[in-house]
Amino acid sequence: MRPIFLGICAAFFFASTFILNRSMELSGGSWVWSASLRFIFMVPFLFLIVASRKNTRALFQEMRKHPSSWFVWSLVGFGLFYAPLCFAAMYASGWLIAGTWQFTIISGSLLAPLFFETIETPQGLKKVRGKIPIKGLAISLIIFFGIILMQLEQANHVSWRTVLLGVAPVIVASFAYPLGNRKMMEICGGRLDSYQRTLGMTLASLPFWLLLSLYGLLTAGAPSKEQIIQSLLVAIFSGIIATILFFQATDMVRKDMHKLAAVEATQSMEVLFAVFGEILLLSAPMPSALSWFGMLAIVIGMILHSYFSRRLHASASSQQTLNA
Repeated sequence: MRPIFLGICAAFFFASTFILNRSMELSGGSWVWSASLRFIFMVPFLFLIVASRKNTRALFQEMRKHPSSWFVWSLVGFGLFYAPLCFAAMYASGWLIAGTWQFTIISGSLLAPLFFETIETPQGLKKVRGKIPIKGLAISLIIFFGIILMQLEQANHVSWRTVLLGVAPVIVASFAYPLGNRKMMEICGGRLDSYQRTLGMTLASLPFWLLLSLYGLLTAGAPSKEQIIQSLLVAIFSGIIATILFFQATDMVRKDMHKLAAVEATQSMEVLFAVFGEILLLSAPMPSALSWFGMLAIVIGMILHSYFSRRLHASASSQQTLNA
């Protein structure tokens, strides 16, 4: 239960991303600065945390072993995750993006064949290629159904082009985040803690954020003081606190794809945190009954996904014990 609890706490802080990004967009801030400033601001905070734990040397030694892998998968896990989310904020409300973001649960399940997991056999531990959890994926379709309901409601008020521009980037991000996260866990092999891995991925993706900042300076000018402050808050709440909590949760279950999928499913709570946050802080209108029904489907799907993931794991463990 501890990984699930950490996942829910991470979802609470992750929700600040959607609320603050929408706030910056409504006040005229560029999505480019919303994306790049978050990760630039994360560097000193993370460095102080890792340095205080005397773990910087081990991190840099690990990064020197596979520099290209660190760059590529950090770019995928952070760059192709966050830049599209900020872009989508131009076309959709924060809670709607948070709801669509739950597609990551389906994305995470579809990525299973790209990784190996360790299982116990009568001959000892053995690495096998992960399989798509069909039962879990079927349950995830409930979540997908909820997303569709929310998007249908949105389409009643804006054009389908606007809906697409608010959805497609989020779908890209939903694949990029778990892919980059899992690949880096595979490369690190448990040798780095969550703080080190978060700092390492932030540093490795820094060239992308600096180039994006240059693009923002040339096209939109310098960010406003308000956007700088809000980006700093996103960096602390979502970039530092939420990311570390989520990485801790995934690290605890990284060898079990079913439990890993269940932890990733906790992120469904973001949509509820985001909708109430926008209503309270941005005076956003109350979602319609259809949208609430969609959100309810997402939360129910999350609960069922976690429940059946635990049952599948218990069943698999019992079978392994009998075989031994």
